[in-house]
Amino acid sequence: MRTLIGAVALWGMALKTSVLAQTTFPVHGVQDERQRHVALVNATIIPDAKTVLTSATLLIRQGRIVAVGTKVDIPSDATVIDATGYFIYPSFIELISDYGMPAQNTASRQDRLQLESAKKGAYYWNEAVRAEVKAHELFSQRADVAQQLRAMGFGSVVTHVRDGIVRGSGALVLLGEERDNDLMIRQQAAAFYSFNKGSSQQPYPTSLMGSIALLRQIFYDVNWYTAGGWREQQNISLDELQQNLKLPQVFETNDVLSVLSAARIAREFGFTFIIKGGGNEYQRIDELKEIGMPLIIPLTFPRPYRFQDPFDAATVPLSDLMHWEFAPANAAFLSQAGIPFAFTAAGMKEAKEFWKSLRGAAAAGLSSADLLKALTEMPARWMRIEDQLGTLAPGKLANFFVCTDSLLDPENTIVQHWIRGRMYPVASSELIDLRGRYTLEAGPLKATLVISGDFAAPQASIRLGDTATYTARLQRQERLVTLSFRQPQQGTLNWMLSGYLLGRDLTGHGTDAHGKPVNWHARYQGPPPKPKDTAVVWTHTVEGKLRRPFNGFGWEQLPKPETVLIRNATVWTNEAEGIMPKTDVLLQNGKIARIGKNLNVPDARIIDGTGKHLTAGIIDEHAHIAIRQGVNECSHSVTSEVRIGDVIDPNDVNIYRQLAGGVTASHLLHGSCNTIGGQTQLIKMRWGYGSEALKFKGWPGFIKFALGENVKTSNWGDQYRFRFPQTRMGVEQTIKDAFIRAKTYKKKWDEYNRLSAKQKALTVPPRRDLQLEALVEILEGRRHITCHSYVQSEINMLMRLAESLGFRVNTFTHILEGYKVADKMKAHGANASSFSDWWAYKFEVYEAIPHNPALLAQMGVVTAVNSDDAEMGRRLNQEAAKSVKYGGLSEEEAWKLCTLNPARMLRVDGQVGSIRVGKDADVVLWSDHPLSIYAKAEYTWVDGILFYSRQQAAQQQEWIQAERQRLMRKMMAAIASGEPAREPSTFSQTLWDCETITSGQDVE
Repeated sequence: MRTLIGAVALWGMALKTSVLAQTTFPVHGVQDERQRHVALVNATIIPDAKTVLTSATLLIRQGRIVAVGTKVDIPSDATVIDATGYFIYPSFIELISDYGMPAQNTASRQDRLQLESAKKGAYYWNEAVRAEVKAHELFSQRADVAQQLRAMGFGSVVTHVRDGIVRGSGALVLLGEERDNDLMIRQQAAAFYSFNKGSSQQPYPTSLMGSIALLRQIFYDVNWYTAGGWREQQNISLDELQQNLKLPQVFETNDVLSVLSAARIAREFGFTFIIKGGGNEYQRIDELKEIGMPLIIPLTFPRPYRFQDPFDAATVPLSDLMHWEFAPANAAFLSQAGIPFAFTAAGMKEAKEFWKSLRGAAAAGLSSADLLKALTEMPARWMRIEDQLGTLAPGKLANFFVCTDSLLDPENTIVQHWIRGRMYPVASSELIDLRGRYTLEAGPLKATLVISGDFAAPQASIRLGDTATYTARLQRQERLVTLSFRQPQQGTLNWMLSGYLLGRDLTGHGTDAHGKPVNWHARYQGPPPKPKDTAVVWTHTVEGKLRRPFNGFGWEQLPKPETVLIRNATVWTNEAEGIMPKTDVLLQNGKIARIGKNLNVPDARIIDGTGKHLTAGIIDEHAHIAIRQGVNECSHSVTSEVRIGDVIDPNDVNIYRQLAGGVTASHLLHGSCNTIGGQTQLIKMRWGYGSEALKFKGWPGFIKFALGENVKTSNWGDQYRFRFPQTRMGVEQTIKDAFIRAKTYKKKWDEYNRLSAKQKALTVPPRRDLQLEALVEILEGRRHITCHSYVQSEINMLMRLAESLGFRVNTFTHILEGYKVADKMKAHGANASSFSDWWAYKFEVYEAIPHNPALLAQMGVVTAVNSDDAEMGRRLNQEAAKSVKYGGLSEEEAWKLCTLNPARMLRVDGQVGSIRVGKDADVVLWSDHPLSIYAKAEYTWVDGILFYSRQQAAQQQEWIQAERQRLMRKMMAAIASGEPAREPSTFSQTLWDCETITSGQDVE
């Protein structure tokens, strides 16, 4: 056995041949076939997240671990490396990477709409579906990037082409610098997905809900294909996806709400997605825990804002300031909740930034064991490679790094990274730490030499006696060192010493300040003294409280139903009892329990309604609030497969604002850029609850249709002149064609469902088509239409067409020429949801009049007023009041325009819309007559839960100001301590309306 310290670099070169002796490549020249052991001895070894071995040995041979422990027999042929004072950790594993992949196609969008895929071959119809892409066929190692990742501690990555919604398979590769063949550990390690369509030149999808619909459809398609659909049509993409579904499934998102969306898709199809989040997962911990999917979380924490102007400060949302404080604690929150997670360095370029973020996560409460596990054992387990990577154990690949201190020590430096038994220098090719105290003798000079600071770039000082200390210039090249310094009394003359490391000592030759040759020797005495101000350790405390939703108006604790007795109010029942003065109403168990006078309910919360008005909550029949990443799927003329219910945004502050305006339910519609648009979603304004909890239970499905200028792309620009339809008669044909296809589709399924079980086993089932399935629901009366409309001729057309095809139009929305066809609408059975007094804002509304709602109501058409606007949604009581002025409706009938009537047309009037015993306790207590411009919603209950009160709102405003100031002070202190800062940028919230168009390029 021989001890080798100085020849490690040589060993690394020789190891390349010995590790890879079994090769298909020819040998040119001479090859060293010896396959020796290497033993790193006397190290502190952390083989896994639970174990620390001191004075331990790691024995490797031919790229694999032979033994690890404190009592390892070292073979006689072993090369022994003394690692005294060093730490050895298993290499990290990166799951989100495009390392070694070709550059993505970043071509700009074409001027002309490309509806069909331009990809040649028997592939899927949409270019964003790229299941056939195989990373292992494209991989080519990058030495520069590998070096960066090794410095972060990563020894392997699962790399894939980060392009498209269905991205194909990723390959597990090592971060060495050998042949690509030798670095490939698993050709197909995982399948990858996202919501971003990437480089696809097709318009579909243009929205998040479109991306979700595409994913849902392709998963149904692959099920059909597997069940025999391949006999009817060959498809390379579906063939590959069928195989990829056997792999671990990795889904990349950038926000916790998108994490939940991906998880719901996985649950729908019985998958488990490993989901990469956006770093704000702590905001929805309960929902993540319930849905039960493992997470990959980033370490890119936001920087503090540098505020120099009070107006700049006011533009930054409080939620951004709060996120800066909470982001480092994201992992700690997940750990405490028992949610499995791994880390990713995606988006980080520098090792310094990565290590700082790791220490930040630990400072914010994450244990070192959980931190290490998130970088090693969890990714290895999820990729099903725990038999090769993730820990240091016999038989596993020799992937590990050697560092100077424990993992989270601020002075820790990775010295070497070993990839499958081959050493790659990071700070040094040798395990030599110059730092320490030495007694220096150079000719007549006797002094103390102190070398301290960073391992890779140490600093030196010379101390004479007890007081005189001089800075020395130290240069190092592996074992060779040069040292120069000057004593002030000797003017500009320098001592210059050159030497080398001998054991732990330094020795060599040089010249003194007068140029006279001297021999010198520095004897090691021990570690350098700790400076008074040691390295800065990031201490991070979260002083704020987690709120739901995560903004200033969120709750620390979600409100619960109460027993509430409202006394002596003027009650607008919307029932036969009409308006009841001086009446009591009891809310209990989420319902309206009792109505009467002088009610006595022990233990109820009493609210004095004297001089105030109690009404049913306002229902907005046509709204576009609380929708994430696109309100329109504008790509195709028929998009009935997309669902607003997939993209509800429970964080939208407009929910809270509309509660302040007395709104308790809102019908969230797809936009109006399609003849047949997406499925709608009715929500209750349960502020603070999750997306699914907002949905109105027991509500039948609706869908958005549209007529007129929008759907024929009249005002969209020349690039959209190619989408059918371009005329109003084309709109009619589009609807007719879609329903003829739906009837054919329904017939196929009816025939299949009539088969016996034996016959079904021998028959390929029809392909499930989500677009046509929604239209079949209309034909069967299980889904109802709300149609964007203006012009009388088109309104008539759709009613006649619907009758000929066997269905009815439930609601015409906008309906600004409805007063012209009110009799025909009544005969058809259609409802009307109108603007109160909008007109002349585009050509097709020139003949709108403010008397429209009143005229429709007087003709017996169930009529409502709606907002189609986030701001107007807060004032629908005033919009309803306009029909008292324009058209002479009674106050009670006008009030029904925004309460009972929208409930009737949405088919939920058995639950909401009026004050009746047994109905949901969705009620509002107003300060004044509810149709008055002076009326304020003082209390708003939904399901008997008080979600808004003016008193509570005032307290929240005070808290918001105090919290903003606290966080700004904390940010300024962080910047003063050396944290890099960012400048505030102008913030504006996107408010959707019917005509908002998105491209889909920024969906995440």
